[in-house]
Amino acid sequence: MSKQPYKAVAFDVFGTLIEIKNSQSPYKKMMKWLKQQGRKPQSNDAAMIMSLDGNFETIASYFGYQLPAPLLAEMNNDLQNDLKHMHAFEDSIPTLIELKNLGYKLAICSNAATPYGEQAQSILPSLDVYAWSFKVGTNKPNPMIYQYFLNQLKCQPNEVIFIGDTQIADVDGPQELGMSAQIIDRRNGEKLANILKGFI
Repeated sequence: MSKQPYKAVAFDVFGTLIEIKNSQSPYKKMMKWLKQQGRKPQSNDAAMIMSLDGNFETIASYFGYQLPAPLLAEMNNDLQNDLKHMHAFEDSIPTLIELKNLGYKLAICSNAATPYGEQAQSILPSLDVYAWSFKVGTNKPNPMIYQYFLNQLKCQPNEVIFIGDTQIADVDGPQELGMSAQIIDRRNGEKLANILKGFI
């Protein structure tokens, strides 16, 4: 039986291509502070943060608050720590380069706050399409973010494989549009080659 003629591979980023050791989670710290100010948390808070292209002050002002200087300094320090400890999994860059050399189009589709996305993009080799939540203005599993990179790739859903580490965002969402999708379990040492061998 011949394999499906896939033309492109789309990847989640964090937990799939890149990891952050001992993340300080400054955005969670901000949401905790907002809760302490009496703001009731909303179910879409995390999605809202990752779809806003801005810094901590911009995001806090969106919610109607101004961050105190000591907290802002602490969060910026935590952010720099996270960015410093961000690195690609050992097989990520070689696999991306190999796929490019084989002629596949490559896309990133990731829920990420602006500084994390920008740092990740500087770590990874240049790819064809970047569907960052903070640029597209919406988050996985909203179909719009997947459709964004499909349009940019000029591919039909059945021509794309999606690989990520989260069931709803990286498997269920892509599959609903007609893509093939597969979970990678980095915590148990799974490699991209193990996932891709069933497709490529």
